[in-house]
Amino acid sequence: MSLTKSPKGYFKILRNLPKEWREIKRRRLNEIVKEFYNNRLVSLKENKEGLAEIVLTKDGETKALRFKIDEMEIKKPAKWDGEWRVVIFDIPERFKKAREALRNKLKDLGFVKLQESVFVFPYECEDEINFIVEVFLIRLFVKFMRVKSFTNDEKLRVDFGLF
Repeated sequence: MSLTKSPKGYFKILRNLPKEWREIKRRRLNEIVKEFYNNRLVSLKENKEGLAEIVLTKDGETKALRFKIDEMEIKKPAKWDGEWRVVIFDIPERFKKAREALRNKLKDLGFVKLQESVFVFPYECEDEINFIVEVFLIRLFVKFMRVKSFTNDEKLRVDFGLF
């Protein structure tokens, strides 16, 4: 827009911009980009045309993946391998929101609560659990186990349709 010589051209460009672009507060946008840059979530690179591009760093990509957590699903294999996946946690009160978020996410994924801080699932999910604990920053408080059996697991086998 700054390259246009006449005010008429300037307003023509503005009329053709999508409504969303006109509503962006430039100052706030600059603050956000600066924050991401300072946190090393983005870096600035110059492309072939000499224009500056804002690109995600590895940390930025990880942070961006946090927004995909709501779309996460665990694929069920055709045949159960006979191992239970158990997630246990003891998350301090100061991380209460993360603890509740973990509980809710485990339930959303289909885990069954055995006790207040013990959840079980019959299918491979270690990568998903690792991702979740990284997103919620609770790695120190969460344990993942594989077990062949535990007492009274018959009801769970029925609930999951594993017979």
